[in-house]
Amino acid sequence: MDTVVAAPRALLGRTISGPASVRVRDGRIIDVVPGEPPADAEVLTGGLLTPGLVDVQVNGAVGVDFAEVDDEGMRFVARSLPKTGVTRFLPTLITAPVPVALRQARAVLAASAALPEGSGARPLGVHLEGPFLSPKRPGVHDPALMVEPGPAQIDLLLADDLRSSLRMVTLAPEQPGGLAAVRRLSEAGVLVAVGHSDATGEQTRAAAEAGARMVTHLFNAQRPLGHREPGVPGVALVDDRFTLGLIADLAHVGPDVCRLVFNAAGHRVALVTDAVAAAGMPPGRYQLGGEVVVLSEDGVPRSPEGTIAGSALTLDRAVRNIVSVGVDVAHALASATIIPADAIGEPTLGRLAPGAVADLVWWDDNLRPRKVWVAGEVVFDAELDLSPELATAR
Repeated sequence: MDTVVAAPRALLGRTISGPASVRVRDGRIIDVVPGEPPADAEVLTGGLLTPGLVDVQVNGAVGVDFAEVDDEGMRFVARSLPKTGVTRFLPTLITAPVPVALRQARAVLAASAALPEGSGARPLGVHLEGPFLSPKRPGVHDPALMVEPGPAQIDLLLADDLRSSLRMVTLAPEQPGGLAAVRRLSEAGVLVAVGHSDATGEQTRAAAEAGARMVTHLFNAQRPLGHREPGVPGVALVDDRFTLGLIADLAHVGPDVCRLVFNAAGHRVALVTDAVAAAGMPPGRYQLGGEVVVLSEDGVPRSPEGTIAGSALTLDRAVRNIVSVGVDVAHALASATIIPADAIGEPTLGRLAPGAVADLVWWDDNLRPRKVWVAGEVVFDAELDLSPELATAR
């Protein structure tokens, strides 16, 4: 039986228009029709209908660190994320010795496979952020655990049981063996991102030539933009091959620079949270890859030494933050839907179009999620939800 959801405004492609109706059958969108709603539609009063949000860099949330996740923890994250509009997410693991990282990745995949249907947001695989990074740009990653991406290391990543689930690898292409690793991984269908990198502009461009297609958390933990040496961000802002991951908590990257990024390359920006277990939680001590991070009253997680350690951001708040600095609502929402979906090679996610997965978000006029569907099933309804999870993000 078909379900029809009608809204006065909808994000169609990268433009807000409306009214429009979305017809769903067996978890897929079969038609999107402009104009007044048909008689069998669920008519949404006010607000805006969009695709579900897609977060391709998330280390954890609601007290759960993906480096130590079990089935219960994954269920809790999956149930909680739709309250922020997220319907698909890419669990991210930070630097660890390769055997440890692969053990963690397999645990993430096992917990993902154990999720019941209709349990909430769905994982997309695994993103390894390390260990092939530059000790010169470690952030809170442990430089002692960073290694060069030699052929044997890449062989381990592309083992048969991981090949289809390893969706993204962040690495420093200037490290010995870096460009060869970019080629092998990208040829195997893995999205390669430049990050935690001291690459020059020339080396960043060489990574794109080798197949790299994303920059991890633009401006953070990378050689900075200079007026003669563009570094990673300078090339990323002008090279259309790169999708630009941006942590829009306005702490990692200031408001004016966020606006600059959208002015320069808004059609290629993918908003990410880089969230850690502290996201959606009160101030306190949490884990990131087995290390302690402290969330203080300012809402920014830090290592005990004071280095920013991921974020406590949620993706709906990232959208609101970007709108607050003057970016058009449609562009901000596209950066959390169709752009990250396309970057990760998911052409049926992040859009309201025939054939797409029926992941939907109904937003109120303040850009807060009111109702969320995953594959056509309601997984969050603000009018019915009374649980305290993610209260700090709302």
